[in-house]
Amino acid sequence: MVVKEIVVASNNINKLNEIKQIMGDEIKFFSLSSIGFDDDIEENGSIFYENALIKAKAVSKFINKPVLADDSGLVVASLDGAPGIHSARFARLNATDEENNEKLLALLKNHDDRKAKFVCELVLLFPNNKVIHSVGEVEGSILKSPKGNFGFGYDPIFYSSELQKAFGEASCEEKNSVSHRARALRSLFLKIKNLNNL
Repeated sequence: MVVKEIVVASNNINKLNEIKQIMGDEIKFFSLSSIGFDDDIEENGSIFYENALIKAKAVSKFINKPVLADDSGLVVASLDGAPGIHSARFARLNATDEENNEKLLALLKNHDDRKAKFVCELVLLFPNNKVIHSVGEVEGSILKSPKGNFGFGYDPIFYSSELQKAFGEASCEEKNSVSHRARALRSLFLKIKNLNNL
């Protein structure tokens, strides 16, 4: 089985660019809008893996190509793992990054333990229902106020232990060297290469 084309179950330009930067140009990637998929997918799983699989299955019914879906989020120890699977809609449905960040900072105001990690779970679903799964994590802590103008989501308030700076202060190259999505993608890419060499 040789994987040459993958549909990414997303229209998020930041996410698509990140995937292309990490995976290189051996595989052609398509966004949902480029294949004409515009259905709303209800992510009603209770863990990252379930939500990724739900997205992949919904798109797989629409097109006969391998589908890559991810679910990722920020896990904060002192908030019992919140925002977790609700990271994108933590403040409210269709919340802005700033609203989510403000809610998180408010909740952590009186917490000394600010340890956190980003988690990304990837599912690559093939038309024959074969699944390849990979996970990436990056450890850090939540700052008391935003820093930097780069990245998106919680990047300005997430301090990376490895980079010794906020993701919001890191270049794309720096972030991609340690990020949860980058780690999950590299792991997935190795599994795809193994498949392609069979």
